[in-house]
Amino acid sequence: MWIFDKNGQTLANSMLYPSPPGDFSDRDYFQAHVGRDIALFVGRTLQPRPPFGGAPFFSVSVRRNARDGSFAGVIESSVLPDYFEGFYAKLGRDSGSYAALVREDGAILARYPEIETSDASVKTDGLIGRAMIAGSTEGTITQVSSLDGIERRVAYRKLPKLPIYVYAGLETRAIRSMWLSQLGAYLLVGLPATAALIAIVLLALARTRRLYEEAGRRAIAENALKQSQRLESLGRLTGGVAHDFNNLLMVVGGSVQKLRRRHTDLQDRRTLDMIDSAVAKGAGLTRQLLSFSRRHNVAAKLVDLGDGVEKFADVLRQSVRSDITIDIEPPTERIVVQIDPNEFEIALLNLALNARDAMPDGGRITVSIRTETLKNFGPRKLTGDYAILGFADTGVGIPEEIRERIFEPFFTTKPVDRGTGLGLSQIYGFVQQSNGAITVESEIGRGTRFDLFLPRFTEMPADEAADADMVPAQADRNATLLLVEDHPDVAAVATDYAEQCGFSVVRAASAEEALDLLNRRRDIALVFSDIVMPGMSGLELARLIRDHHPETPVVLASGYSDRSASALAEGFPLLQKPYTLDTLRKALVHALQTGRPTAAE
Repeated sequence: MWIFDKNGQTLANSMLYPSPPGDFSDRDYFQAHVGRDIALFVGRTLQPRPPFGGAPFFSVSVRRNARDGSFAGVIESSVLPDYFEGFYAKLGRDSGSYAALVREDGAILARYPEIETSDASVKTDGLIGRAMIAGSTEGTITQVSSLDGIERRVAYRKLPKLPIYVYAGLETRAIRSMWLSQLGAYLLVGLPATAALIAIVLLALARTRRLYEEAGRRAIAENALKQSQRLESLGRLTGGVAHDFNNLLMVVGGSVQKLRRRHTDLQDRRTLDMIDSAVAKGAGLTRQLLSFSRRHNVAAKLVDLGDGVEKFADVLRQSVRSDITIDIEPPTERIVVQIDPNEFEIALLNLALNARDAMPDGGRITVSIRTETLKNFGPRKLTGDYAILGFADTGVGIPEEIRERIFEPFFTTKPVDRGTGLGLSQIYGFVQQSNGAITVESEIGRGTRFDLFLPRFTEMPADEAADADMVPAQADRNATLLLVEDHPDVAAVATDYAEQCGFSVVRAASAEEALDLLNRRRDIALVFSDIVMPGMSGLELARLIRDHHPETPVVLASGYSDRSASALAEGFPLLQKPYTLDTLRKALVHALQTGRPTAAE
């Protein structure tokens, strides 16, 4: 190992200490880095200079930069070709074996059998040399070497991210000799046996080809699975962040409502409106994060997919510029899926906004709907009848190197003021929670196409009817509400909201304390509990109340929880933090009046 200053003088080396002075500025491994930073450089084979001596070597070097980015010297490692040649000799034990390590300009760094010349500038030649000049990264050819006049069958490949090619092969004479030897042995057995062996060989080749194809498919599936697991890990992380953030938004929003009742000054109200707007935007961001992490509580129902797209078409057209055309190709039949309509519309809008930004000079968006029967499709092994919503644009396309990251939350190629990086992550979360999948195909300069795969249902969606049940503004009486919340600031906000709804509030900081109060008091008419708490969870508390105090209704709240789906499935009403005063009033009063669980918005 060597370290040189910007003039080529030796600063240190791993052979002698202290390092003898010397000027190495004329060496190729130094000259290559003087003008600009070319990253890793592999030099030609050189002879050591006195007083160091030793065997010939080739260099691997990188540039040293000063703090201001200017050239400060070179770090170089000397590699012995003898090591590679010895390694190749151990590998190539068959007669006529050949191996080589060659720079992309054709300069030979190491070769077996060794070259009978001391000229370090010798290069590879023939078809391989021309293939390298043409930029070919791998291949197999037969040629006669001008270095030793031997004909060989050679395979070559360029090493990833390195200016180096590796070669391996056999002399054609040795190959023919092997074949003739084997053929003679087969002829001794007889032509029938030879024919049988040929048939076996052909069968083996076919099976080998199938094995390679299967290995290729398996590699693609493994890569897709790794990407899915990576996104799943990100989902768990973002879900945890959203939980804490929702509690903060709950405190901020509740405090704003309390201040709004006390302040009548117009300037103060404008300030409070600004805070309210920021809370709403924050809630939208956490909603998108929870959609990506699949911790968002979806209100899925049967929807006619074609009808849903047609109803939202005007919003899509208003969201793009006038130089962008949106074509909708409706299906020829009713295609029913079970999705959250609100999340679906947000996903369509995010797709339209991304397409708009990808077409600065205008273009066309095409929305199509079709059906397909799948079998073990994608990393989630989708099987069955699926509706496929295609969303294609004629934009600039997505570079392949970032295509695997586009669904990550906060990953964006847009300027800071143009996007949050949560649009595609929301779409990913939407299709995952809908038990579907999403694929993307893109070509630079030609456009991008997203396909959303959603399970198809045979049932027809129910006709929407107006909700005739009118929920009163206040409770009928001064009912006692047991509030179970371990976060003191969130508890203060929830208490204020409940008191405005006409309830008398009793607070408990844990589920265990809440059970003790229920067992001691007979005036508690309703329980309102957070799900995520230390010790016993709110869902476990609700189950115990349902079993031992069935006359007491329970309403649950969550900023994020993997138990939310279980709570909804078991019939408990669930509020999503940060909830508003009106949403809380509707849920509590309805639960108190009916005495049974009901879905809450």
